[in-house]
Amino acid sequence: MDMPKHSDEAKAHFRSLVTAAPGVEVKPMFGSLGAFVNGNMFAGLFGPNVGVRLDEAGLAELRAMPGSGPFGPEGRPMGGYLSLPADLTDEDQSTWVDRARDHVATLPPKVKKPKK
Repeated sequence: MDMPKHSDEAKAHFRSLVTAAPGVEVKPMFGSLGAFVNGNMFAGLFGPNVGVRLDEAGLAELRAMPGSGPFGPEGRPMGGYLSLPADLTDEDQSTWVDRARDHVATLPPKVKKPKK
């Protein structure tokens, strides 16, 4: 599976979509970036696509928008995530990213496994 390389501009754009909030951090992930709240990923960058993790109602709403689609490697998309339509404004993309953050913040915090 080929992992896309991201330009500094693409990474900066992704970071600009993530609103600062308690427990939120953007971290490198497989040569790309992921946005996490309390250790759980809520948004990511894969190729040109920004993907978000939403509840079923949010996924259905986003799925109905032209230009949305699977998120992640072709043939192995990430379950529970969809790519945002590329033609959305930065403001609209940020709104969806915030919505994903708010949903994922309701999940139990990820507990780090102790190092052996």
